[in-house]
Amino acid sequence: MDIVDKLETINRRWEEMGEQLNDPDVMADMKRFVKLNKDYKDLEPVVGAFKEYKMVVSNIDHAREVIKKEKDEDFRQMAIEELDELQQRKEALEEDIRLMLIPKDPQDSKNAIVEIRAGTGGDEASIFAGDLFRMYLKFCETKGWKTELVDQNEGTVGGYKEVVFNVIGDNAYGIMKFESGVHRVQRVPKTETQGRIHTSAASVVVLPEAEEFDIDLNEKDIRKDTFCSSGPGGQSVNTTYSAIRLTHIPTGIVVSCQDEKSQLKNFAKAMKVLRSRIFEIEYSKYLEEVASKRKTMVSTGDRSAKIRTYNWPQGRVTDHRINLTLYNLSAIIDGDLNEVIEKLQMAENAERLKTELEA
Repeated sequence: MDIVDKLETINRRWEEMGEQLNDPDVMADMKRFVKLNKDYKDLEPVVGAFKEYKMVVSNIDHAREVIKKEKDEDFRQMAIEELDELQQRKEALEEDIRLMLIPKDPQDSKNAIVEIRAGTGGDEASIFAGDLFRMYLKFCETKGWKTELVDQNEGTVGGYKEVVFNVIGDNAYGIMKFESGVHRVQRVPKTETQGRIHTSAASVVVLPEAEEFDIDLNEKDIRKDTFCSSGPGGQSVNTTYSAIRLTHIPTGIVVSCQDEKSQLKNFAKAMKVLRSRIFEIEYSKYLEEVASKRKTMVSTGDRSAKIRTYNWPQGRVTDHRINLTLYNLSAIIDGDLNEVIEKLQMAENAERLKTELEA
């Protein structure tokens, strides 16, 4: 099946989905309706590109006809120039469509849950975790995404021992997933009196937010504990038992949330994280299966692997997965992650395309 036949099939499927979305029986089945609506929206860019592609091909045929039959040299020259532009656009569309047709991670379009934890390096690691947290908040702001703090455990001299937050926006997980792994910093800590450069680390875990339809949780399997919210050093900052700790007994997964003053809101946020962590157990099997089929997997490597180094003395950031080095550390730590993530996406797409062609 060539690319046009494949696109015709996708277009027919997309039109059928549009009709099904207006079917009362489908609308009554919420789980089916949500999935169908997501699939319909996912195919929209492909269908749009296909419609433009058909129009460009039609215009190419028309321009060739003009060149063949037109006697007026000026008109022929205009048609030749137009044909050249159309051929370039056709090639660009074919490349875009080829990438669109590569099977995507089904979770890419979801919201994300980001967990940052200080690693080796003591207080400096906590400060660095805080730097990463601010970097991501600023990056999300440039994307127009909403962020929600879920839980935090502040460091003794600043930053965070651990911080968990939600990212709500289009394709949030598909972009943020590239940040999963160990981030390393090389700089002179504020606590260092001799001016020596130290190396510290923080780990970042990015999960796709699991929706209620993705996983069926039995309330009998969840133990709920309440406690007072605490600040740095563990002191109580709230005299009411609004903070929530949930324990999923079958898996032993523990989630806490103390950001909201309302126990109900904390419970809802904690449930969202708990669902996502349980969902991740099955999802990780999918990632391992995909990774085994590719030689490189920039977005789903081992989370214990060092993925990026931030070198303050040289103003340098190195992403070790694709051997990318940039000398704009101050801009990156201020939230300008676009170039890094775009290069990672390009490497990922190239690997996907290669795998697809070899299949």
